Amino acid sequence: MDTRHLRAFVAVAEELHFSRAADRLGVSQPQLSQQIRKLERELNATLFDRSTRSVRLTDAGSAALEPARALLRDADAVRHAALVGRSEVFGRVTIGYAGASSREILPRLARAVRSEHPGIELALQSLVYGGTAPAQVAAGTVDIGFSRLPVRRTDVNSRVVVYERVVVALPADHPLAAGATVRVKDLADEPFVTFPATQGSTVRDAMMRVTAAHGFTPRVLQEAPDSYAILGLVAAGMGVTITVSSVQHIDTPGLVYRDLAGSPMHLAAVIVWRKNENSTAVHAVLEVMEEIIPTPADTPRHVLV
Repeated sequence: MDTRHLRAFVAVAEELHFSRAADRLGVSQPQLSQQIRKLERELNATLFDRSTRSVRLTDAGSAALEPARALLRDADAVRHAALVGRSEVFGRVTIGYAGASSREILPRLARAVRSEHPGIELALQSLVYGGTAPAQVAAGTVDIGFSRLPVRRTDVNSRVVVYERVVVALPADHPLAAGATVRVKDLADEPFVTFPATQGSTVRDAMMRVTAAHGFTPRVLQEAPDSYAILGLVAAGMGVTITVSSVQHIDTPGLVYRDLAGSPMHLAAVIVWRKNENSTAVHAVLEVMEEIIPTPADTPRHVLV
């Protein structure tokens, strides 16, 4: 049984979303779907009920999930045992990730850590919202987390890894989509779709700051838990949203992105880790991250903090 197919199954089962699972594994969504179909043919069982709105495990999928996890743990243990003999650093490091800004970084990071420090077991944990990362790092739930400025906690360190441009997403047939840029004040009467107010979304916070600076509070018509759902609702004509440039890989029919008029605004994506961290493995991973995603040499003029 191909462990790639098992990893695809477990990722979809945990995310209950094919696009998020594909991002997590660093593969395309069609490739992920093909792996799931191959596993279903091999097992002669349907693992997921799929619809345009949701993904859920079938009874067969629910029964297969824990054995699949156990097989992957065993496979990882074999691989780990074969590699540790040539490694000087050992340990388990948990990376908490959220949002589109980490989707391209995580596969590169995992490959680099396996290559440079095979004795380190890298565990990836979805946080859903980057704003929760500093608290989870401080609490020890994760060792390194992806978040965005501002980081207000004093018990964690942070380092900028990328500056993301603030953009607006619109239905393709929206009148404002006809121009190359959109003025923020022209969005004042539009319905908005965005993240829930109580979940720690740094993107929603940035949207509120941008609109407040232009004299209005957005009229939020719908809330959704992730960028895929939000942008799907925008494409369906339910409203507009202010988001970040790293989501522009989401190319949903009926959806367009436009820059905001005026001086470009940016959000700073950061990694956070505990102050006084004494784990050699954590510091080794931080060094690898510095190699593959160094701090940008230049800071944009207008960074929202």
